[in-house]
Amino acid sequence: MTETTLPLRPLWRQITWWTIAFPIVMVVAIAWHDIYLLNWIHVLSGALWTGADLFMGFILGPVLRMLDIRARTALIAYLVPRTLLYFPMVSLTAGTSGWFLVSWFGFTTPANPMYYLVVISLALVAVMTVMGLGFLLPNSLRIWRELRRPEPDRERIVRLNRINIYLAGMQGLLQIAIILVMAKYVS
Repeated sequence: MTETTLPLRPLWRQITWWTIAFPIVMVVAIAWHDIYLLNWIHVLSGALWTGADLFMGFILGPVLRMLDIRARTALIAYLVPRTLLYFPMVSLTAGTSGWFLVSWFGFTTPANPMYYLVVISLALVAVMTVMGLGFLLPNSLRIWRELRRPEPDRERIVRLNRINIYLAGMQGLLQIAIILVMAKYVS
């Protein structure tokens, strides 16, 4: 490894295979109309999504700012390929399973007293989905592409990752808001 290149294995070897388990379990729960299993995967994927976003935004972000640019890009090179599939899988599983749950419970009809909570939840999920699929994922792909170059532009990598860390923190705050809304479902 030279000073300018980073050790990168093929992308498919770095993606954590178990992340596809989330949508698989969700599809099985929907097919079987198993409320317990669907609720379980909804809570698990939502907790992992929220925890990872809060960690990225409020713990990893400040740590990265303290590292020199070479250490930062080395950490980013390790982290980005592993999150390329993880974040979309847990976020889409949490949102989709949540939608099926509220529809199975009849909360999606305007006459239901929980309807306004569903609308708020959907608005928050829509904003987070746009942030995730519209900004975080494309930025991560840009970072990955830059890391694959013979001489990666470390400043660009750090700049793009700084945006992702900020957006992850914003998503973490929105997820706290949606948890507050969901807590109202059961009260």
